Amino acid sequence: MVTRRQKRVSELIRQEIGDLLERKVADPRLHLVTVTEVEISPDLRHARVYVSLIGSQEERQRALESLRHATGFFRHELASRLTLRYVPDLTFYLDDSLERGERIGRLLEEIQRARAQPPESGSQGGNE
Repeated sequence: MVTRRQKRVSELIRQEIGDLLERKVADPRLHLVTVTEVEISPDLRHARVYVSLIGSQEERQRALESLRHATGFFRHELASRLTLRYVPDLTFYLDDSLERGERIGRLLEEIQRARAQPPESGSQGGNE
């Protein structure tokens, strides 16, 4: 069960990493990165940072590698911005839930369009 403190710290970390990506990170591969969620362990020592990336699979993989490479930078910045006894170890993960949601939305639209189309009149085989 997630405690209120875990929720607060997770949200703070999400906001701060998002701000760092927007204002302090100069890597062009990370311009279209959005932090979607942060899950933190009960002892507040480990955090899973889920990010959404725009681009091809190869671009997304390179951006994720850049994030993982910059983990030390993020931890250092978080240490100066947050008043925590320990800055959690950060592990970055790709969050593809937005893409899955889009794909499901497109499929539902296709189903609705297919249902809205009237049946073909030539397929009923009437007597003329």
